[in-house]
Amino acid sequence: MPETTVRELKGTDWEKTVEKNSLPVAVMFYSPTCSHCKTMEPYFHTYAEEYAGKMLFVRLNLAESPWIGERYGIMATPTFGFFCAGKAVQSFSGAVYPSIIKTRVEEVLQHGAECAEMSSAVDYEISGYA
Repeated sequence: MPETTVRELKGTDWEKTVEKNSLPVAVMFYSPTCSHCKTMEPYFHTYAEEYAGKMLFVRLNLAESPWIGERYGIMATPTFGFFCAGKAVQSFSGAVYPSIIKTRVEEVLQHGAECAEMSSAVDYEISGYA
């Protein structure tokens, strides 16, 4: 099997790979039983090759790491999330026209840093007790 430009991510790698990465990151949240995920995956791989070196492309299996999905409000698969400077800047769900993924990648590459500056930081303390 040829090496791919899409990295399979585990929950334990999330922070260093997505939240602390210097590159923008595109995440495909999926589940192994999701037929729409299988439909969208070839396009995600195509864009990963096209934008290699400019944006990191990863997949996260929500069945194995449900807490990541809960943290970002992921309620359906596939969901495509885009992160810049460790902050979620865009997301959308479902089997969409592949060109929508490409458009979002280009938007994040062009405007993601500005959007991240204006976004709230992720708060790791969720209990409310400091």
